[in-house]
Amino acid sequence: MSVQIINRLADEFSIKTSQVKTVMDLVDEGNTIPFIARYRKEATGNLDDVLLRELNERLSYLRNLEKRKEEVLRLIDEQGKLTSELKKSIESARVLQEVEDLYLPYKQKRKTRASIAREKGLEPLAAFILMAKDDLQVDQKSIEFVDPEKDVKTAEDAVKGAMDILAEDVSDNAKFRKKIREMYLSEGIIQASKAKSDDEKSADFEMYFDFVEGVSKIANHRVLAINRGEKKKYLNVKVACDEDKMVAYLNGNVGNPKGERCAYLKDAIRDGLKRLIMPSIEREVRNTLTEKADKSAIKVFSVNLKKYLMQPPVRGKTVMGFDPAFRTGCKITVVDPYGNLLAWETVYPTAPQNKVAEAKKTLLDMIEKYSVDIIAIGNGTASRESEIIVGEMIKEFGLKIEYIVVNEAGASVYSASAIGNEEFPQLNVSLRGAVSIARRLQDPLAELVKIDPKHIGVGQYQHDVDQKELAKALDGVIEDAVNAVGVDVNTASAYLLTHISGLNKTTAGNIIEYRRENGPFKDRKEILKVKKIGGKAFEQCAGFLRISDGKNPLDNSALHPESYDVAKEILSSIGYGVMDFAEKHREIAKKLESFDVDKGAEKFEIGKITLEDIIKELKKPGRDPREGFQKPVFKSEVMDITHLKPGMVLSGTVRNVIDFGVFVDIGVHQDGLVHISQLSDSYVKNPMDVVSVGDIVSVRVMDVDLKRNRISLSMRKG
Repeated sequence: MSVQIINRLADEFSIKTSQVKTVMDLVDEGNTIPFIARYRKEATGNLDDVLLRELNERLSYLRNLEKRKEEVLRLIDEQGKLTSELKKSIESARVLQEVEDLYLPYKQKRKTRASIAREKGLEPLAAFILMAKDDLQVDQKSIEFVDPEKDVKTAEDAVKGAMDILAEDVSDNAKFRKKIREMYLSEGIIQASKAKSDDEKSADFEMYFDFVEGVSKIANHRVLAINRGEKKKYLNVKVACDEDKMVAYLNGNVGNPKGERCAYLKDAIRDGLKRLIMPSIEREVRNTLTEKADKSAIKVFSVNLKKYLMQPPVRGKTVMGFDPAFRTGCKITVVDPYGNLLAWETVYPTAPQNKVAEAKKTLLDMIEKYSVDIIAIGNGTASRESEIIVGEMIKEFGLKIEYIVVNEAGASVYSASAIGNEEFPQLNVSLRGAVSIARRLQDPLAELVKIDPKHIGVGQYQHDVDQKELAKALDGVIEDAVNAVGVDVNTASAYLLTHISGLNKTTAGNIIEYRRENGPFKDRKEILKVKKIGGKAFEQCAGFLRISDGKNPLDNSALHPESYDVAKEILSSIGYGVMDFAEKHREIAKKLESFDVDKGAEKFEIGKITLEDIIKELKKPGRDPREGFQKPVFKSEVMDITHLKPGMVLSGTVRNVIDFGVFVDIGVHQDGLVHISQLSDSYVKNPMDVVSVGDIVSVRVMDVDLKRNRISLSMRKG
């Protein structure tokens, strides 16, 4: 590994070079990020999974940069044009664009006006023009290059060809391109205007019909909005910069060092700028802005998704899933506390059938028969109407039951997926959605991993960003969330197991097959008997797989088998054995409060960080990290948007956090927006600094626009 890369990463991430080298060695050895973050804290200096992923991604970029440098050096050297100065410039380049700029003059191009002129032998004339004092000198010199056989019929043809060479030379100059790029990025402006379109939906982009903003100031979400409008052909977009200023810079740096230059050279310079440099730099600037906006949107989505996946489960409850609809009827399912499907029906309480009484009777029968505790109502079409019916039913019959409106985003995707069909082949597509709605209340993580994360609805412009980068980031988020919680190897679905460190689709399937043939796993070592799970895979996955009723109580904890010996010694030192771990963990936890970590680390010859993690797990075995998050708010009464008045103070749940604010569910079907300027009495740079998805917040109603169905909220106290 390049020492320069290690030093650069250490500098960029403000960590030690030894940490960088350790992390990269661990990754290169095939260790996963969750495994490194959880079980190699001592080696990495306690770096978390987020930083580890960013570090690994940055390493990939720098390695690709080094690889490209080597390739470019080889290609130029093969042409016999690699000078020591050029080699040094390429080797010291810090970004890929700089390498490509330096390579541009040597890159094999398709035929250009300049290459044709070179074939005609006009390069010496171009060199003459570069140093000429006036046009007269050039006119006289150009006569020497007239050659009908080379299709240079006149002196004017010769000058024109030589100017094409000069224009391309100006365009290929890495120094000039860098300067022009900097001008665009610091002084350029984005201009958007209305395109000719009869589509009524173009009105959604009305604010961009006459839009101007500096490249250096434009917000990321505006970049993505403009890109979307352009893609839909509702907007025309361009990047502008002061052409005269750029020409002045080039005139001052091209040609005769005494500053005397002929009009031909000035024309060639302007041509090179307008025809060759500006269009490509404009594309680069647009790409740079889009990349930056994509990264921001992906980061927002990733943080929101992590919070959403880590919502606390509602355990031990029988849940009715209610998937609202109008014409096709509302799909109803009941699942037991373990997510097993008990019953399903379709009722028609909404328009056009309006069979409210019949629907209530069916729902009541199911509630009583299966002792339903909670009703989970999807928040899609007809949700409001369905919520009113459920609220009326609870009040009318005095039911001791609550309901909650659940974000159903992605439920229809799951319903029509191969996973949905495999789980419930006996159900039609729409009924599967009701199962998903119920289960995502019981265990959000286990259910949501079955859905492509970009359909979960906690992002911003997720369908417009780089889909490959988005998928990569979100897969990492899911992997971190699943491994942070851990799974019961005897009950987890194949889809959940797929995201466990060290496992893949094949090995997850093999675990299910082994369970089917041999019954439940009795201890973690038995996992090694599963096909295609060898020593390395076992090392990576063992700590994240739990066995609740096995031979060894330690198997139902987040302790890694490699730490069992130390755990046994710790237990022994306070007078307990391994078998006491399950039944007497409260006593054990109390005794461990006074455990001397420094002495223990020395005695057991183990690092303090690792020892502290072992003790933490012995105190609270198998603790679900989701327990620390706020629980969902259940309701038994219904509110409507028409009930809202400015000044009302309500409690709500944060549904989505984006660049310009926060959407909050206040129980009226339509989420309200807390603009970034209303999040706090003090300045807020990033909404994520204030709130997260799933937070319960107090908001004040500022404005209600019934016509546009919009609610403006504030979290400011002043």
